[in-house]
Amino acid sequence: MAGQNTVAPFVIGGQAVPAGTRRTVDLPVAALYTNTPVQLPVIVHHGREAGPKLFVSAALHGDEIIGVEIIRRVLKLPQLADLRGTLMAVPVVNVLAFMHQSRYSPDRRDLNRSFPGSESGSLTARLARLFLHEVVGRADYGVDLHTGAIHRPNLPQIRADLANSENLRLARAFGAPLLLNSAPATGTLREYTTKKGIPVLLYESSEALRFDETCIRIGVQGVINVMTALGMLPAVDSAVAPPEPIIARSSSWLRAPASGILRTQAALGDAIYAGQTLGVVGDPFGANETAVLANTAGIVIGRLMLPLVYEGDAVFHIARLGAPDAAAQTVGQAEAEFDSATDNRHGEPRLA
Repeated sequence: MAGQNTVAPFVIGGQAVPAGTRRTVDLPVAALYTNTPVQLPVIVHHGREAGPKLFVSAALHGDEIIGVEIIRRVLKLPQLADLRGTLMAVPVVNVLAFMHQSRYSPDRRDLNRSFPGSESGSLTARLARLFLHEVVGRADYGVDLHTGAIHRPNLPQIRADLANSENLRLARAFGAPLLLNSAPATGTLREYTTKKGIPVLLYESSEALRFDETCIRIGVQGVINVMTALGMLPAVDSAVAPPEPIIARSSSWLRAPASGILRTQAALGDAIYAGQTLGVVGDPFGANETAVLANTAGIVIGRLMLPLVYEGDAVFHIARLGAPDAAAQTVGQAEAEFDSATDNRHGEPRLA
């Protein structure tokens, strides 16, 4: 194959990965109280031909597990035999939080609010620094896989700075039904990569500690689509072009107007209009009922599933759109493509 003898080994963590090979490199993070070492596994697939360097990461929050399954399936793809460039796959970034099924690290810090980290700081700060130095800093592009919090599922969506033309190009290529123009929060991985000019897509879908087969399949195909758009994988003549996504320039959360039990009347992906009743909050005895009213037109891209709420709890995440019905129809069609029982494009059985 062309370039087989000209591509230099890929060096990470002091280890050299020869062209045309795959290797798991364990980066030392810290030691437990028992002096047991904790390591950050990075699966490096280094192609025989030169090309972009892409990282794909999951479980920055330890309870966001869908990305772990997405990466597992990506690594099994036969197309990787023809990879150009280098794929750095990090299925579990926050190893200790993942072990405890927790969003937060054992030191009670949020890893995705701790970037760029510190070599001499807390456990979380050191992990952030290690991940940036050894993985993100070696990449030209990235895809970071997330979910909503516990009891708060998200519609499959890409969040990125869409004013960046390369972000927009790759976000369209990913194939999620909705793109949300989103400024990164302080201390997040995406804030760091935005400042450094590294195009990174954030894929949000479903909720913490859950698998959702449709969201997983959209994510796997999305990573394939991005790698194809970057020239890392060969284009497939029979491949179906991803549908034109809905682009939302802003979003906001509706909050519970009172404490009580929430009875919802709007699902993920539903079109809504200003003044519409999305749910009702009442006490357990049927009195003092208060409607949750939409304050804008758009579609529901996130919601609270737990019916027990306090006044001020975020209950519906609304992407603002000018044509909600058309947007909801597009989202429904995009999800249906991957929800079909006969869809087996990646050779994996459906999760029940």
